[in-house]
Amino acid sequence: MADDPTLRFYADNAAVYAEHVTTPTGKHLDAFLALVPTGGKILELGCGNGRDAAHMLSLGFDVDPTDGTPELAAEAEKRLGRPVRILRFKQLDAIAAYDGIWACASLLHAPASDLVGILGRIHRALRPGGVFTASFKAGTGEGRDELGRYYNYPTSERLRADFAAAGWTDLTLEANMGSGYDAKPTEWLWITARRAA
Repeated sequence: MADDPTLRFYADNAAVYAEHVTTPTGKHLDAFLALVPTGGKILELGCGNGRDAAHMLSLGFDVDPTDGTPELAAEAEKRLGRPVRILRFKQLDAIAAYDGIWACASLLHAPASDLVGILGRIHRALRPGGVFTASFKAGTGEGRDELGRYYNYPTSERLRADFAAAGWTDLTLEANMGSGYDAKPTEWLWITARRAA
């Protein structure tokens, strides 16, 4: 995430945002974890308040929680009782280091023009056979919500094309209706991809 107004929103509202939803993501997180080896090493990109990291840790996974906003990372640290790394997507430089990478409602803030490069970094960071799950708000191109936050708002076709351009060949995409912090009806695109074994 590199958009200044978006970063400011999360910095200014970190404490309130951290209390918005405190339960783990649910079926998509469970489906992701079912694909990760027992006790596997997981990178979380954009851990927010730490709710998903806490759930993964409770199940015995080796979790590396990260966030691009220091103020949100501090909120997650309170929940987790452990350090949370400050990491922007384009700073990811790990190579074959993780069994799984989880990015729930975080990569949707990545500039659309940077997404292919970021997806390539994620591909490199996974071990062969590793799994990656991410969620995006569907749309027809870049824009901002009423809170001033930037979103890349991809179509499912655009998302598939970006993943393909980044070298991903094994992926599934699911669309479902839900909501978010702004409480507005939202079509979510959930994509799960594997790095070839």
